[in-house]
Amino acid sequence: MRSRLELRIDAPLERIYSLASDVERWPERLPHYRYVRRLPSSNGERRFAMGARRGWIPVRWETSQRLLPEERRIEFTHTGGVTRGMQVAWRFEPSGNGWAVSIEHRLELGWPLFGAFAAERLVGPQFIEAIARRTLRRVKALAESGS
Repeated sequence: MRSRLELRIDAPLERIYSLASDVERWPERLPHYRYVRRLPSSNGERRFAMGARRGWIPVRWETSQRLLPEERRIEFTHTGGVTRGMQVAWRFEPSGNGWAVSIEHRLELGWPLFGAFAAERLVGPQFIEAIARRTLRRVKALAESGS
């Protein structure tokens, strides 16, 4: 499953990048996030246990985060949960007076028989994209309001 969501955000890059990268504050900023807990770091990467909601359904996973500000990118690798192995990249590209901010996901579920179908038809659109879309829209609202 490959997915790419993008929004134009009219705010300074520093503000947008800070909102996107400071995942420990997501639960207070993003209403669909239930918790983010820091885990012991590994190989210089920050690690977190995260929980969000898709509607009334709670979801959880573990992830490692790599901040690459000089490349205008934030990368995540899911290390636990249903989405284990998923690669996520936030990218920030100049767009007029603002920034085109995208979130890209790559997931291959290793489930025998129906993993690809589940990733493409259920997990991807109904959970990954739904949560990422809300996250991106909220980051846009916060960045453009100066919060």
